[in-house]
Amino acid sequence: MDDAFTLLRRAVELLPEDAMAENGQSVGNVREEIAFQEWEMALDVLIEIADVHPVSTGFWEMLAEAARQMMLDRSRRWCEWRAWEVRHGTVRATLTLLGADEGGRQSTFSGDGRLRPLWDIGNRTADGQRDLNIARIWVEFAPQLGPGEAADVRLAPLQPEQWRHLKSGDVIAMHEAQPLAGIAEIIEVLPPGV
Repeated sequence: MDDAFTLLRRAVELLPEDAMAENGQSVGNVREEIAFQEWEMALDVLIEIADVHPVSTGFWEMLAEAARQMMLDRSRRWCEWRAWEVRHGTVRATLTLLGADEGGRQSTFSGDGRLRPLWDIGNRTADGQRDLNIARIWVEFAPQLGPGEAADVRLAPLQPEQWRHLKSGDVIAMHEAQPLAGIAEIIEVLPPGV
Protein backbone atom coordinates (compact mmCIF):
# COMPACT_ATOMS: atom_id res chain seq x y z
CA MET A 1 0.00 0.00 0.00
CA ASP A 2 1.35 3.40 -0.98
CA ASP A 3 1.67 6.10 1.64
CA ALA A 4 -0.61 9.16 1.51
CA PHE A 5 2.02 11.36 -0.10
CA THR A 6 2.66 8.88 -2.92
CA LEU A 7 -1.09 8.53 -3.46
CA LEU A 8 -1.45 12.31 -3.83
CA ARG A 9 1.42 12.42 -6.33
CA ARG A 10 -0.16 9.57 -8.30
CA ALA A 11 -3.59 11.25 -8.24
CA VAL A 12 -2.29 14.53 -9.67
CA GLU A 13 -0.77 12.60 -12.57
CA LEU A 14 -4.23 11.28 -13.49
CA LEU A 15 -5.56 14.79 -14.16
CA PRO A 16 -5.12 16.69 -17.41
CA GLU A 17 -2.80 19.69 -17.07
CA ASP A 18 -5.65 22.11 -17.79
CA ALA A 19 -8.02 20.68 -15.13
CA MET A 20 -9.25 23.42 -12.81
CA ALA A 21 -11.52 23.82 -9.80
CA GLU A 22 -14.35 26.35 -9.76
CA ASN A 23 -12.19 28.66 -7.63
CA GLY A 24 -9.41 28.69 -10.25
CA GLN A 25 -7.09 26.25 -8.45
CA SER A 26 -5.20 24.13 -10.98
CA VAL A 27 -3.05 21.04 -11.29
CA GLY A 28 -0.07 23.40 -11.06
CA ASN A 29 -1.30 24.57 -7.67
CA VAL A 30 -1.49 20.97 -6.47
CA ARG A 31 2.10 20.38 -7.60
CA GLU A 32 3.20 23.50 -5.67
CA GLU A 33 1.46 22.28 -2.51
CA ILE A 34 3.16 18.91 -2.91
CA ALA A 35 6.57 20.57 -3.43
CA PHE A 36 6.05 22.52 -0.17
CA GLN A 37 4.83 19.33 1.53
CA GLU A 38 1.45 20.93 2.19
CA TRP A 39 -0.26 17.55 1.97
CA GLU A 40 -3.66 18.55 3.36
CA MET A 41 -3.82 21.55 1.01
CA ALA A 42 -2.84 19.31 -1.92
CA LEU A 43 -5.65 16.91 -1.00
CA ASP A 44 -8.17 19.75 -0.71
CA VAL A 45 -7.25 21.15 -4.13
CA LEU A 46 -7.39 17.68 -5.72
CA ILE A 47 -10.88 17.22 -4.27
CA GLU A 48 -12.00 20.63 -5.54
CA ILE A 49 -10.71 19.90 -9.04
CA ALA A 50 -12.26 16.42 -9.09
CA ASP A 51 -15.60 17.82 -7.90
CA VAL A 52 -15.91 19.62 -11.27
CA HIS A 53 -13.68 17.54 -13.54
CA PRO A 54 -14.78 13.94 -14.30
CA VAL A 55 -12.48 11.39 -12.67
CA SER A 56 -12.57 7.64 -12.15
CA THR A 57 -13.64 5.66 -9.12
CA GLY A 58 -9.97 4.72 -8.65
CA PHE A 59 -9.02 8.41 -8.39
CA TRP A 60 -11.54 8.95 -5.58
CA GLU A 61 -10.41 5.76 -3.85
CA MET A 62 -6.80 6.99 -3.93
CA LEU A 63 -7.83 10.27 -2.33
CA ALA A 64 -9.96 8.43 0.25
CA GLU A 65 -7.01 6.28 1.27
CA ALA A 66 -4.70 9.31 1.45
CA ALA A 67 -7.26 11.12 3.64
CA ARG A 68 -7.60 8.03 5.86
CA GLN A 69 -3.84 7.89 6.36
CA MET A 70 -3.76 11.61 7.17
CA MET A 71 -6.65 11.08 9.65
CA LEU A 72 -8.95 13.50 7.81
CA ASP A 73 -12.22 11.69 8.43
CA ARG A 74 -14.64 14.09 6.70
CA SER A 75 -12.41 14.27 3.60
CA ARG A 76 -12.17 10.47 3.58
CA ARG A 77 -15.94 10.13 3.82
CA TRP A 78 -16.42 12.68 0.99
CA CYS A 79 -13.98 10.84 -1.30
CA GLU A 80 -15.68 7.51 -0.57
CA TRP A 81 -19.04 9.17 -1.26
CA ARG A 82 -17.83 10.55 -4.59
CA ALA A 83 -16.43 7.15 -5.60
CA TRP A 84 -19.88 5.67 -4.90
CA GLU A 85 -21.45 8.42 -7.06
CA VAL A 86 -19.14 7.61 -9.97
CA ARG A 87 -20.23 3.96 -9.76
CA HIS A 88 -23.97 4.51 -9.19
CA GLY A 89 -24.90 8.09 -10.07
CA THR A 90 -26.46 10.51 -7.62
CA VAL A 91 -29.56 12.48 -6.91
CA ARG A 92 -29.17 16.13 -5.91
CA ALA A 93 -32.08 17.92 -4.27
CA THR A 94 -33.01 20.87 -2.09
CA LEU A 95 -34.20 19.43 1.22
CA THR A 96 -36.39 21.40 3.62
CA LEU A 97 -36.79 19.77 7.01
CA LEU A 98 -40.01 20.22 8.92
CA GLY A 99 -39.63 22.09 12.17
CA ALA A 100 -39.95 20.33 15.51
CA ASP A 101 -43.30 22.12 16.00
CA GLU A 102 -44.55 20.55 12.73
CA GLY A 103 -43.74 17.01 13.86
CA GLY A 104 -40.28 16.96 12.27
CA ARG A 105 -37.02 15.97 13.85
CA GLN A 106 -36.07 17.42 17.21
CA SER A 107 -32.34 17.84 16.60
CA THR A 108 -29.75 18.47 13.90
CA PHE A 109 -28.06 15.62 12.06
CA SER A 110 -24.53 15.29 10.74
CA GLY A 111 -24.47 16.04 7.02
CA ASP A 112 -21.71 13.60 6.11
CA GLY A 113 -23.69 10.67 4.76
CA ARG A 114 -24.45 8.81 7.95
CA LEU A 115 -28.21 9.46 8.09
CA ARG A 116 -30.20 6.90 6.06
CA PRO A 117 -33.85 7.96 6.10
CA LEU A 118 -36.71 6.51 4.10
CA TRP A 119 -38.01 8.36 1.02
CA ASP A 120 -41.37 8.34 -0.74
CA ILE A 121 -40.26 8.66 -4.37
CA GLY A 122 -43.55 7.50 -5.89
CA ASN A 123 -42.87 3.76 -5.97
CA ARG A 124 -45.62 1.29 -5.05
CA THR A 125 -45.64 -2.29 -3.85
CA ALA A 126 -47.30 -5.03 -5.91
CA ASP A 127 -50.56 -4.48 -3.98
CA GLY A 128 -50.48 -0.69 -4.60
CA GLN A 129 -49.22 0.42 -1.20
CA ARG A 130 -46.65 3.18 -0.87
CA ASP A 131 -43.11 1.72 -1.02
CA LEU A 132 -40.45 3.73 0.78
CA ASN A 133 -36.82 3.65 -0.37
CA ILE A 134 -33.63 4.23 1.62
CA ALA A 135 -30.98 6.79 0.69
CA ARG A 136 -28.12 8.28 2.65
CA ILE A 137 -27.84 12.10 2.77
CA TRP A 138 -24.79 14.33 2.27
CA VAL A 139 -25.53 18.00 2.99
CA GLU A 140 -23.68 20.22 0.52
CA PHE A 141 -21.72 23.14 1.97
CA ALA A 142 -22.75 22.57 5.60
CA PRO A 143 -21.61 20.13 8.29
CA GLN A 144 -25.16 19.52 9.57
CA LEU A 145 -28.83 20.30 9.05
CA GLY A 146 -31.43 21.03 11.71
CA PRO A 147 -35.19 21.24 12.16
CA GLY A 148 -36.80 23.85 9.91
CA GLU A 149 -33.63 24.36 7.86
CA ALA A 150 -33.14 23.87 4.12
CA ALA A 151 -30.04 22.95 2.12
CA ASP A 152 -28.92 21.33 -1.10
CA VAL A 153 -28.20 17.66 -0.52
CA ARG A 154 -26.84 14.66 -2.38
CA LEU A 155 -28.69 11.37 -1.97
CA ALA A 156 -27.09 7.95 -2.26
CA PRO A 157 -29.94 5.47 -2.76
CA LEU A 158 -29.53 1.95 -1.43
CA GLN A 159 -31.11 0.72 -4.69
CA PRO A 160 -30.20 3.38 -7.31
CA GLU A 161 -32.16 1.67 -10.10
CA GLN A 162 -35.42 2.39 -8.24
CA TRP A 163 -34.67 6.14 -8.40
CA ARG A 164 -33.96 6.39 -12.14
CA HIS A 165 -37.48 7.65 -12.94
CA LEU A 166 -36.92 10.91 -11.02
CA LYS A 167 -36.25 14.15 -12.91
CA SER A 168 -35.61 17.81 -12.10
CA GLY A 169 -38.62 19.41 -10.43
CA ASP A 170 -40.01 16.20 -8.91
CA VAL A 171 -40.83 16.43 -5.21
CA ILE A 172 -40.07 13.54 -2.86
CA ALA A 173 -40.77 13.10 0.85
CA MET A 174 -38.31 12.13 3.58
CA HIS A 175 -39.46 9.94 6.48
CA GLU A 176 -37.53 8.95 9.58
CA ALA A 177 -40.52 7.31 11.19
CA GLN A 178 -44.19 7.34 10.28
CA PRO A 179 -44.64 11.14 10.25
CA LEU A 180 -43.18 13.20 7.46
CA ALA A 181 -39.73 14.63 8.27
CA GLY A 182 -39.01 16.81 5.25
CA ILE A 183 -39.65 17.59 1.58
CA ALA A 184 -36.98 17.66 -1.15
CA GLU A 185 -37.20 19.02 -4.68
CA ILE A 186 -34.92 17.28 -7.17
CA ILE A 187 -32.24 19.50 -8.71
CA GLU A 188 -30.73 16.87 -11.00
CA VAL A 189 -30.25 13.14 -11.40
CA LEU A 190 -26.77 12.19 -12.55
CA PRO A 191 -26.01 8.82 -14.17
CA PRO A 192 -23.00 6.72 -13.19
CA GLY A 193 -19.67 8.13 -14.42
CA VAL A 194 -16.47 6.61 -15.70
